Amino acid sequence: MPVDPIQLTRKLVDIESTTYHEGPAGAFLHEYLEDQRYRVECMGVLQPDRSCTPGAGDGERFNVYAAMPGVTPDVVLSTHMDTVPPYFGSSEDDEFIYGRGSCDAKGIIAAQVAAADRLREAGVKVGLLFVVGEERDSAGAAVANLNPRGSKFLINGEPTDNRLALASKGALRCELRAKGRMAHSAYPELGESAIDKLVGALHDILAMPLPVEPEIGPSTLNIGLIEGGRAPNVIADKAEAHILIRLVGPADETKQNILRIVGDRADVEFSLELPFVRMRKVGNLPTMVAKFTTDIPSLTAWGEPFLLGPGSIHVAHTPDEKIAKKELLEAVDLYYDLATSLVS
Repeated sequence: MPVDPIQLTRKLVDIESTTYHEGPAGAFLHEYLEDQRYRVECMGVLQPDRSCTPGAGDGERFNVYAAMPGVTPDVVLSTHMDTVPPYFGSSEDDEFIYGRGSCDAKGIIAAQVAAADRLREAGVKVGLLFVVGEERDSAGAAVANLNPRGSKFLINGEPTDNRLALASKGALRCELRAKGRMAHSAYPELGESAIDKLVGALHDILAMPLPVEPEIGPSTLNIGLIEGGRAPNVIADKAEAHILIRLVGPADETKQNILRIVGDRADVEFSLELPFVRMRKVGNLPTMVAKFTTDIPSLTAWGEPFLLGPGSIHVAHTPDEKIAKKELLEAVDLYYDLATSLVS
């Protein structure tokens, strides 16, 4: 029976799979793809040799890989199973499917499964790879990259409004931790404020010039988390901030500038670094530049990368997340057309 991407999207959205809790979604896909006659494998993230079975626990984490028995794929369709919090289930009207993950990226999973069904019927050697952890640290992609399956091309799915991405920005996550000395706030001279140090360092980082790529645009910086201190009447002995920079070039210069600017005011840790990626145009597909980061830099062993998917990144990660049914169905055709043009 042909895959219904609208029905499959709703089934996937109704399975909660926020990052670190992807097990039930993986177990569902394992069973679903076996019923579709694929040979299905699991790649454990925390326990590489652990198998996945229907009914897997919430805390189990594994990628799901599927291909026809005995087939080495030429092209692999891939995206991620995890979503950002908070979870909310699916609903629909005549035009849209709503719910967490509807566009990022469970609708994409459904479109890729439907496209793969058509591709194998057309004789294309196709595989499917669905990973965990993309929304946090690409942990699933890193494990998958140690276990490639010989594919020549990787079509990764993220919300690109069904346009082929010519580039995607990199990411640099930076954590600052300042230390101070507690004292009564009436006698600040007896203490040393970690918050004052951190605020000063952040002020200077915000004034730091960032790389610009003429064809792509500027790098951007977001201070996403600040916390510290004990109470309003206590000089703060600790404070920290987490920063995410979207990169349009190598990270080395930016990292050195941050270290120089912060100096001894805080300890600096770079906890995630994903490079800026360029990709090529194919045929007459409409194109775009992704200002976000994907799993592609962590899946280099899976073939030449392409980035394409239904849905708008502007509603991903929001309470209004949705995907147009028309766009979802168009994506099935686009994945089919792109894959066949690559392997022909």
